[in-house]
Amino acid sequence: MSCISQRPGLREKRKQAALTSTTLTFGEPQYSRDILPSAQETLACLHFRSGDSTREGFFSQWGSLYKITRIKDHNQSLNKKIAEKRETAGGRPKLLPKDASVRLCAQHTAASQKDQLHSMYTCTHRLLAPPSRGSPRQADALSPGRVSQSRAAERCSASATCRQSRKRDSSEFGACSHGPCPSGGRRPAPSRARGAAGGSGGAGRGVAAMAAEQRRDLGRLSALAVYRRVAGTGRMERRRRGAPLPAGRKRAKARLKRGRAGGGGSEPEAPPLAAPPSRVELPVEAPLEAPLDPRPEAAAAGPAAKPRGGPQAMPGGPRPAGEEGGGVTELLRRLARLEDSRQRAAELFRWLLAPVAPAEFLGRHWERAPLLVRRGNPGYYAGLFSTADFDAALRGGEVHFGTHLDVTSYAEGVRETHNPSGRALPAVVWDFYQNGCSLRLLCPQAFSPTVWHFLSILQEQFGSMAGANTYLTPPGTQGFAPHYDDIEAFVLQLEGKKHWRVYRPRTDAEVLPQFSSANLTQAELGEPMLETVLEPGDLLYFPRGFIHQGDCLPDAHSLHITVSSYQRNSWGDFLEKLLPAALQMALEEDLEYRRGLPMDYLQYMGVANSDTVDARRTAFVEKVQSLIKKLVDYAPIDAAVDQRAKSFLHDCLPPVLTQSEKAQSVYGFPARWQDGGPCNVDILITKDTEVRLLRHGIVRLCNEEAGVMLYYTIENSRVYHKEEPKFLELDPEYTDSIEFLLSSYPNYISVDSLPCETLEEKVSLATLLFEKGILITKKPLAQV
Repeated sequence: MSCISQRPGLREKRKQAALTSTTLTFGEPQYSRDILPSAQETLACLHFRSGDSTREGFFSQWGSLYKITRIKDHNQSLNKKIAEKRETAGGRPKLLPKDASVRLCAQHTAASQKDQLHSMYTCTHRLLAPPSRGSPRQADALSPGRVSQSRAAERCSASATCRQSRKRDSSEFGACSHGPCPSGGRRPAPSRARGAAGGSGGAGRGVAAMAAEQRRDLGRLSALAVYRRVAGTGRMERRRRGAPLPAGRKRAKARLKRGRAGGGGSEPEAPPLAAPPSRVELPVEAPLEAPLDPRPEAAAAGPAAKPRGGPQAMPGGPRPAGEEGGGVTELLRRLARLEDSRQRAAELFRWLLAPVAPAEFLGRHWERAPLLVRRGNPGYYAGLFSTADFDAALRGGEVHFGTHLDVTSYAEGVRETHNPSGRALPAVVWDFYQNGCSLRLLCPQAFSPTVWHFLSILQEQFGSMAGANTYLTPPGTQGFAPHYDDIEAFVLQLEGKKHWRVYRPRTDAEVLPQFSSANLTQAELGEPMLETVLEPGDLLYFPRGFIHQGDCLPDAHSLHITVSSYQRNSWGDFLEKLLPAALQMALEEDLEYRRGLPMDYLQYMGVANSDTVDARRTAFVEKVQSLIKKLVDYAPIDAAVDQRAKSFLHDCLPPVLTQSEKAQSVYGFPARWQDGGPCNVDILITKDTEVRLLRHGIVRLCNEEAGVMLYYTIENSRVYHKEEPKFLELDPEYTDSIEFLLSSYPNYISVDSLPCETLEEKVSLATLLFEKGILITKKPLAQV
């Protein structure tokens, strides 16, 4: 039988307390009648809540109620020993001899045990049950990160008892297993019988009254309050952005910020970073072809948008096709009719920015200044993601706290994360939300086919990862502290309204940073350069390094999705790959890089000698400069780009196939089991079969030490880096054929036109690529 060993020093402390002989023998069918009927129900309920099937898991979460001792003697005569030492008055035993132990010893009376277990069962049962309409928990909503005032008032008497009890019992029992009280004290330690055995009647009534009050109190706890009480302050991270996360948790920024942006052609001259944000507003009642109102008073009207520093109204234009109706769903259908995947990506990017032209956006805003687009069209993003999709993801049973979902709050300058362990069950998640916590779904593309489809197209436009997080915020709350990110952010307002403030980078070092900031205080911010309220259909873009914060208005919730791009995709990140490779090649090929340093260089070089005038020092610096300049000749620039592309393909989402692409690929091939055997198994590719790549950006040739590798994205996972990079090792003579397929896209070519030496090699290569889903045929190879 598995047991949990007793904590050091507990035996000595146990001498000061009265012990009961109540036993719980795990692994056996019988429980002591002293604590039935609630023990089995409580254990089952806690097992369901924690997802831990081990006995140790039960005690690791709720072990503060009991001090477990290891069995030292299994002799059946132990029960007789205990019976002999039991006093008749009050049913309390004397202290056991030092060499005796029981399987499970409680440091409370039998009455206290029943009350504690019943209270814990009530608390956990209500935690797991979905809240009923009109229940006390619905009326007792929390302000962000705190228990409501009404609940705090109900517990003030318990808090006073807590402070008194803590002086008596804290040395023996430690912190209460339920965590801090709303008033700042801890909950009372479990009562134990005091005084002589004959005086147990009054004490028993006091214990019963306290237990009854505790049952009423625990019955009203929300998931947030239970989490705080059970987890304690150690689990409620007042986490600073960039600080290490607990084991088993992944950083959201590093895991889910997908995408970099890229636009064809050379970049125009960059305007100053302090340029004011631009604001585009489409008139709600105007026809589709109506231009924007360029008047300054129209741009600044109403409290919904208050750009600082003189916002400029951009000239208007016609709304893009696909905006007339149908939202994202209709847009994706229209894009599926385009043959070239690059054209699909460009069209989606144009739709995302409309009515601002992509060239104008890249010239004036990309990595430079925020952009606000107010469309006045609540259905613009219809079908992309909704609260119903959020709920469906939770009910699918695959969402886990910390991995996929964060529960957060920000109040009185404190940012907290309230993630329990295990699966994110709807009853628990929605109870957190109801009590003022924000919900961040870290990878909606893993649960929403529409978000997956949307991002898989957009990533080809950016030339690197495109990812997203969704944020659901209750009315009148804020979930995150002010901060800046290391990604280019596109905020798409899906439901409700949210009040945003955006601030310029405070120093040059914060312009286009490599990493996200820590949580900032309001005193560090100054005046916002842009303040607005986003409504459904609106877009807000801000570059990395721009500080931002968003809070919900009291009259509406908010659901938005942040599409992110360009994480660690700067020139500096590229040179981190290139320079080590260049130096390695120079060492191999150039004798100058392998010659030894001067014997006396330590005497005249270094910080201590930086002001020394010495000819040897001058010669040393000039030598270093010449070697660095010469290093450019050895830089394998193309190979370094291929390595960046290899990393990008590993980051990519797999493509979403249209119906025609599925029919023309191996995924629609009609091989199946029929009439006692497989049929339609042979893939009959001939020299006349016309083929092409499924997408332009799904493959990359890399010449590596082990040989020529063809990396591809078809078999990637929708979860970031869940799968290892996928590749085929090719013979060098096939590289020309791969390059021919890339250059021919989106046109179909015959297998016979592939630049291989023999027809057999041509057919073999085409068959291999078709079986991997990389190639599609112009016509389906077989009809079902």
